[in-house]
Amino acid sequence: MPRPIISNSTKCLLSRRSLLFSNQWRLLSRFHNSSRDISHHTRATTSAITALSFPKARHIIPAVPSSLNRREAHTIDSPSSPVVPEPYSPPTSGILSRLPKSWVPYAELIRIDKPTGTYYLYFPCLFSTLMAAPLATPTATPLSVISTSILFFAGALVMRGAGCSINDLWDRNLDKRVRRTRHRPLARGALTPFQALTYTGAQLLTGLAILLQFPTPCLFYGIPSLLFVASYPLAKRVTYYPQFVLGLTFSWGAVMGFPALGVDLLANSSALGAAALLYASNVSWTVLYDMIYAHMDIKDDAKAGIKSIALKHDADTKKVLTGLAVVQIGLLGAAGMAAGAGPAFFVGSCGGAALTLGWMIKRVNLKSVKDCWWWFVNGCWITGGVISLGLGADYLVRYVQDEQTTEATN
Repeated sequence: MPRPIISNSTKCLLSRRSLLFSNQWRLLSRFHNSSRDISHHTRATTSAITALSFPKARHIIPAVPSSLNRREAHTIDSPSSPVVPEPYSPPTSGILSRLPKSWVPYAELIRIDKPTGTYYLYFPCLFSTLMAAPLATPTATPLSVISTSILFFAGALVMRGAGCSINDLWDRNLDKRVRRTRHRPLARGALTPFQALTYTGAQLLTGLAILLQFPTPCLFYGIPSLLFVASYPLAKRVTYYPQFVLGLTFSWGAVMGFPALGVDLLANSSALGAAALLYASNVSWTVLYDMIYAHMDIKDDAKAGIKSIALKHDADTKKVLTGLAVVQIGLLGAAGMAAGAGPAFFVGSCGGAALTLGWMIKRVNLKSVKDCWWWFVNGCWITGGVISLGLGADYLVRYVQDEQTTEATN
């Protein structure tokens, strides 16, 4: 087939159109490349601005569910992030909230809002007063027993506060590393060591004034206890049994009731034996309840290097508690025999202590801080209460018998 004949004018027109399409394509290509460069530079510029404005944007902590607490939210960032403790919050309830703001650190130093320690210090004084009353000549009257007991409570309140102050002075740096104690006045800087030391001196002078209200021999029996008060904070740094030193301190009142009611321990061997055995019984009781108390801080104590019997015997704590209870009740019974106690004491005090201590040791959950605290607080009244009731009943029975014998003689 013959090829079509294309005129020169047609060729010229086609050439111009081809040139036009070529130029349009070149322009489109340049526009596309420019757009891509602009997009790239825009992204780069945006990244640079973000980096300048938020240099740690890639480390932002993700959203935290409302069910998590503040400490858990902080640790989401990384496992090695330090835990920032919650700031100190001024008390909004209880006795501390009613005090002037400047008094609060001093009241916290003596644990006025946590009186359980005062009760534990007081019970040995009450035990010895009730045990010594029938041994006095003549038998101490109920009024003298009550007045002596009230005076002992005042002394326990003041001296327990002094003991806490001395403890916090020694432990002000260690307390910062334990969750439960990091907000204590010295640990958080609310008081200076000099202020705490001055306050402690005032408490000791007050304690001395109370001690002088007792018969003179009490002064000689009472002063040596200060050595144990001062040494307890040091014990937790060198031995796993600081609770034993605490027992020697808190049980001192088990001796004081005898001279307070005029019983001469050096001249009365039965009274001396009863006092010594009662003291040893209370040492065992102190180690028992403070071992439960120590379980509240067992993890923090291990990190801070603080020694305690709870750390030493964590795996077999309940066996140790059972052994301590057996020793306590055995020594308590021996003290009653030395003092000539009757059935009311052995049934009420010894039997009651066996039941309450056995119940506590069985029920306490040593892995729960809340449960350990509950038994520490309430065990004071449960066990201390039944021992006191047994001793009180025995004293009243013997007092009535003594009065009847005196009337019959006259």
